[in-house]
Amino acid sequence: MKKILLSFLLAVPILGYSQSYQVNLQGQKQTAMGGAGTGVALDEAAVFFNPGAVSFLKKNGVQAGASAIFLKAAFKENGSNITEYTKDKLTFPPSAYAVFGNPDNRLRFGLGVYVPFGGAVHWDPNWTGKYTVTSLDLQAIFVQPTLSYKITDHIGIGAGLVYSRGKVDLKRGVPLTLNDGTSSTAQLKGHSNDFGWNAGIYVETVSGVTIGVTHRSQVTAQVKEGDAIFKVPGALQDGFPTKFSANLPLPATSSIGLGFYPSSKTIIAVDANWVHWSKYKVLAFDYNNNSRIPNTSSPRNYHDGGAVRVGIQNMATERLALRLGAAYAFTPVGKGYVTPEVPDANRILLSAGLGYKASERFTIDLSFLYENIKSRNETNIETNLSGAFKTVAYIPGIALSYKW
Repeated sequence: MKKILLSFLLAVPILGYSQSYQVNLQGQKQTAMGGAGTGVALDEAAVFFNPGAVSFLKKNGVQAGASAIFLKAAFKENGSNITEYTKDKLTFPPSAYAVFGNPDNRLRFGLGVYVPFGGAVHWDPNWTGKYTVTSLDLQAIFVQPTLSYKITDHIGIGAGLVYSRGKVDLKRGVPLTLNDGTSSTAQLKGHSNDFGWNAGIYVETVSGVTIGVTHRSQVTAQVKEGDAIFKVPGALQDGFPTKFSANLPLPATSSIGLGFYPSSKTIIAVDANWVHWSKYKVLAFDYNNNSRIPNTSSPRNYHDGGAVRVGIQNMATERLALRLGAAYAFTPVGKGYVTPEVPDANRILLSAGLGYKASERFTIDLSFLYENIKSRNETNIETNLSGAFKTVAYIPGIALSYKW
């Protein structure tokens, strides 16, 4: 029995986000352009995409927005004709930015609040993989005060300190039967408070092409004294832990971006992102009670993953902007490590959106992102859950901005 319970807990990914849960919705304009934004100074979301570009924004401004993520995952166990689906649940990662300081000066200030990691997966409590996960809700909110300085008329640098507030709530079945005949359950809840940084450089070349290079540091999420809530037969309750702790990396991201301007009305943005997932080697947990569950150390052995993004914005009129984008992202999850919490694979992203300038100061931006995560048939090396996963996501978004 102890060996079964050990296998059950080895797969728990407390804040162990993968490509599936790396949220790339930090600006509605950029989302509508395939997520590209490193090499262009579009708006206040440059606080996230490239702090060096903030000093090149022509006006001060504030903006706030949110996206609605509708994620649908399916699983078909090998040897079965039954396809099981996740339950419908919307999540709404927000973002908000402010840029201020005299636009004629070289020094500008910014503040960003955004969600770079998060997600929600809810399976039926009695689905095939119930001992792996039944539900997972997680989110990391970053707060980033930023300084941006224009070294010359054509080169800007910027950096921001990041404070990360994370939370997780994971539920799953336990291979023990309660008195009423139902399966035992476990719920793991925790918070983390950690720090990182974001820095970038932005260059306007003599040819008119703009170049951006950024690096967002790794943030190590430290869950301390998280709650472990086990609903098991009363005679066994004292042997189960009530607290856990874990240290896990939210990976660093390095990006390079280019901006092209074929006309005064058109911007083309191209980005390449490299996510340093190879730092995620082991998933380890410490429990306050090891009578039935020992401390665990589970290999993950992720490899680095990346994405290529391209987007275009065209001013159809003085007030209306039209946007399109596409991207291709490579999974960091290796063979044998796919789990229902992270049913990840290479993915195609298509996006579109528009912006409407209602007045000289007020603008509304809309975006829509479609993600198609390729089907992947895997057998997990620890839980032996074997089958094919397929996931799609539909993500509309809106932002309001005010400039002066």
